[in-house]
Amino acid sequence: MENTTRQKGDIEAYTIIVAKGIKSNKVFHDTWYRAVCEVLCGNQRKLQKLLETVELQISLKNYDPQKDMRFSGTVRLKSMPHPKFFLGDQQHCDEAKAMDIPHMEALRKLSKSKKLVKKLAKKYDAFLVWESLIKQIPGILGSGLNKVGRFPSLLTHNENMVAKVDEVKSVIKLQMKKCLCLAVALGYVKMTDDKLVYNIHLVVNFLVSLLKKNWQNIWALYIKSTMGKPQHIGAHPNKCQCH
Repeated sequence: MENTTRQKGDIEAYTIIVAKGIKSNKVFHDTWYRAVCEVLCGNQRKLQKLLETVELQISLKNYDPQKDMRFSGTVRLKSMPHPKFFLGDQQHCDEAKAMDIPHMEALRKLSKSKKLVKKLAKKYDAFLVWESLIKQIPGILGSGLNKVGRFPSLLTHNENMVAKVDEVKSVIKLQMKKCLCLAVALGYVKMTDDKLVYNIHLVVNFLVSLLKKNWQNIWALYIKSTMGKPQHIGAHPNKCQCH
């Protein structure tokens, strides 16, 4: 995290409290449900085999990435949005297999193959690597995962695999870079509308708490599935630059 990162205490507890006090004059609760319904119904009509991600797209305004503080923070969602993938040795892959966690022991099968690494990064949103292998990742996988912001998280001997997997699956990161647009995964099309709307509450209100002028820095909010059309859920209704 950068030196300009704002420190927040217990993020999960904080966001739950903020979500209860959402500003209804900015984004209406029923609007979120209608938009989520459109996303889910659109996916059902297509009958695709792909399990599409539901993504929140945010377009900011009155923010200068070169001059203003670049925020960065993580929030843990109640409903887990990320598929996971575990990279480990035989013993720990056996443990992952017993818990039905996608895994791979023979990392060298990838051997810096950009095509295979790209395919892996596209299929999974989060990765875990056993501590004995973490130093080998750059040499075996190259910079493919790092370029898409999915460098593996570390799993140590002192951590419970199930608990760590749940943590990695449910935590998302909001980070201001050079662009005034952000996009984060909220969940998947198989989730209920209640769970998706609740995740929207958490992410939007946490983001607002990070912005220097709060809601005044929000230009537009959209949600969309991987292959679906963007659905406007708040702020300015013009097209979001994230599309």
